Amino acid sequence: MIPVLKNRLLALTVGGFSCILCKQPRHGAPMYQYSFASLSNVLSSWCQYEALKFVSFPTQVLAKASKVLPVMLMGKLVSRRSYEHGEYLTAGLISTGVSMFLPSSRPELHSSPATTLSGLILLAGYTAFDSFTSNWQDALLAYKMSLVQMMFRVNFFSCLFTVGSLLEQRALLEGTCFMGQHSKFAAHALLLSVCSACGQLFIFYTIRQFGATVIMILHQAIAILLSCLLYGHTATGVGGMAVAVVFAALLL
Repeated sequence: MIPVLKNRLLALTVGGFSCILCKQPRHGAPMYQYSFASLSNVLSSWCQYEALKFVSFPTQVLAKASKVLPVMLMGKLVSRRSYEHGEYLTAGLISTGVSMFLPSSRPELHSSPATTLSGLILLAGYTAFDSFTSNWQDALLAYKMSLVQMMFRVNFFSCLFTVGSLLEQRALLEGTCFMGQHSKFAAHALLLSVCSACGQLFIFYTIRQFGATVIMILHQAIAILLSCLLYGHTATGVGGMAVAVVFAALLL
């Protein structure tokens, strides 16, 4: 939870300074409504990390790859959003394409720990909470607030929830001392926080312009490219076909 807290603190700082330096609209959602997205975001992060104790890494990646359909279903519940049959088909193609690609390009990962029922429950929780987060943020943007206002208020509650959890577990001081003793870990956590804070601005902008589903689609497509470029993973014929399916569905 310490890296999660560091992510939220940096995003809170960036959002706060941006609100101060830039003139912001006065109207926004009631403050308590931001806590719903914050709580679901913290819970999805916890489920994601905790699930790795019980499932293999490929299983978690495939669960993430299949989030497009849950995000659409959650959109119907939260935002009363309607989708055409073609959109469900496109989402299914993307999930299928990513599911085909990852096992074909990462055969060495199949030596990871076996999947357990606890892990599957945690993955289901991660998918549900993460799907709710993006759709609730989409609904909040209807109040015509700025992106940095959204960023500041959501991360304000996220910091409260994360600190409360660490205090309850008596892990806040221990985690802080660990970061002080391991400078490399602290540097990596800071880099992760910077990427997370910058990424939130792009996520909120994409949700505002195109809705919650598109950010899920782009996330999977870009993750595939970075996996190949940064780690030198090569894809088989099936993997190449899967990439073509993903980008064809994205263009569609």
